[in-house]
Amino acid sequence: RAALADSEPELALSPARLTVTFGFGPGLVARAGGSAPGWLSPLPAFGIDRLQPEFSDGDLLLQIAGDDPLTVSHAARMLLKDSRSFASLRWSQSGFRRAYGTERPGTTMRNLFGQVDGTANPQPGTTEFDDVVWAHNGWLAGGTGFVLRRIRMDLDKWDELDRSGREASVGRTLSNGAPLTGTEEFDEPDFDATTGIGFPVIANFAHIRRARDDDGVKIFRRAYNYDERPAGSSVSESGLLFVSFQADIARQFIP
Repeated sequence: RAALADSEPELALSPARLTVTFGFGPGLVARAGGSAPGWLSPLPAFGIDRLQPEFSDGDLLLQIAGDDPLTVSHAARMLLKDSRSFASLRWSQSGFRRAYGTERPGTTMRNLFGQVDGTANPQPGTTEFDDVVWAHNGWLAGGTGFVLRRIRMDLDKWDELDRSGREASVGRTLSNGAPLTGTEEFDEPDFDATTGIGFPVIANFAHIRRARDDDGVKIFRRAYNYDERPAGSSVSESGLLFVSFQADIARQFIP
């Protein structure tokens, strides 16, 4: 159904699995007289960061998702129109995954490097997922911590790397996302395996080796791609909207 006072109600006739997720920043929690979790604060600086103010900060987050861009655009406009009396828009960012119906449901997404992205996620509906994602105490019980990192991917530089180099950088094959020591996407990687001359099959710099946490700490990632207008001699200005959900950002995401 169209929202009250929707001046274009015809644009709301196809819901296209629309969802809206609301996130509260420390400023909003303070205005409501609440006590924010200790991790609800700016993230510490990471060595690779080149943060841009135009994509940072804010008190209220709206993540609007759906299978049809027109539906998403209209929902965003209606929500932003409603918010004008109490908020100003700080930033927005469009992202995308495969269109619904393009692949079998449950297929791991690919990023714009062509890599399968998110294989190690806990599976929704399992005890592991509930433990990783949902807070269990206080007013946040049943909620979660949300982190968004806008990661620029240098596709022009990536084009200069051959296929074996691309696979070595991640530790997985590009064809199906299997670890270099396995044959299927969800095979457990063998980090002790070596080549005939003694080098690790999964290199020390490989993403899956560096991302593996010995203490079993996990996050749930649901990333989106972005593709903007390139500038200068580049033919791409693209990247990954790295979204992660976790019960405790300090304990899970920051490490």
